[in-house]
Amino acid sequence: MAVIMSEVFLRRLTPALAKFAGRAQDYRILSIHREIGELENLIKQIKPAGLILEILPNRSKELLKLAKLAPTILVATDERVDGCISVDVDDWAVGREAAEAFSNAGFRSLACLGNGTPYSSQRIEGFKKGVECLETPIFTHIETGFEDARYSESFRKPSPDLEDWLHALPKPTAIFAVHDPLGRFLCGACGQLGLEVPNDVAIIGANDDPLVCNLTFPTLSSVAIPWEALGEKVGLAMDAILSKTPHDPNRALIPPSGVVLRHSANHLAVDDALLRRAMSYLTEKMQQPISISSMCGDLRVARRTLERRFKEYFQRTPWEMLCRMRVNQARRLLAETNYSVGLISERCGFNDPERMSVVFNRVTGQSPSSFRKSLKSGTL
Repeated sequence: MAVIMSEVFLRRLTPALAKFAGRAQDYRILSIHREIGELENLIKQIKPAGLILEILPNRSKELLKLAKLAPTILVATDERVDGCISVDVDDWAVGREAAEAFSNAGFRSLACLGNGTPYSSQRIEGFKKGVECLETPIFTHIETGFEDARYSESFRKPSPDLEDWLHALPKPTAIFAVHDPLGRFLCGACGQLGLEVPNDVAIIGANDDPLVCNLTFPTLSSVAIPWEALGEKVGLAMDAILSKTPHDPNRALIPPSGVVLRHSANHLAVDDALLRRAMSYLTEKMQQPISISSMCGDLRVARRTLERRFKEYFQRTPWEMLCRMRVNQARRLLAETNYSVGLISERCGFNDPERMSVVFNRVTGQSPSSFRKSLKSGTL
């Protein structure tokens, strides 16, 4: 198999593809940054049985020419191409995840920062759909000019238009940056402009890339993508191509697995001191079998007062907030581990698989096993 992709995407898929290498899939890696003519010549020399091809937004037309040279699996695009199988992230669902995280945290001033790519538009559309019930305006800015930069580079200065947009946003505001490098860029721009993150501007990126998120100041919150599930889908599709067996329809979309909250956006960035204490308590005790009565006792606050403050700020009760936090953790464990539902229920504070299933279904609309199955199959 010839693999043509960036080092960033290859790093994401390698853990899953390595399993298939042990089953006689031999991978020849070619850098996607080579000239198209050079890539064509190399493929003709290698004569691969199959091709795994990343589609970059600014090079999609020329890269798709390579799909004519061998049976091809396209990654990082949801475009339907005759004769190819496309495997991609469900970008609309990524936007909805970020919207739900900000909504849960009680933000009412919301914004999106995009980069003009097709996935950017889809993620922003999903974000807007996710908060349309709030009936609040969504401020949007598109910052272009990243086309020639490598994923891990981070030295570009904000444009005057972006500076004006950030200054004009009502504060505090929550901004969804459509991918992690843009979130890192936004954190830096806020620092240059004297805007505090997360107190003035809370930020969530997407992809949950540790190389970007953990080396950003402040550390970047991000929508997590189950890259293992995406890579496994690619490997299985290639197995089907090689064995000439029937395979799934020609497009699979892998849903995200929740939001990883770091310093750039968290539940503690609220003005109300009581709510900060309460959210800190829930975060710390989430895995334990706590009750709202015991929580009120530990915080020395009347239950009626606590529930009223939660309803005013978060539009949900403390118990509903705790359930959502536990479900979000459960979704990540279902996506990123092979733990049983029973073990996950213990690690998320449910302590009972049946109880977890009931709450998980109420919050997400599907059972834990159905959610895990959807990651394996993709949303078609």
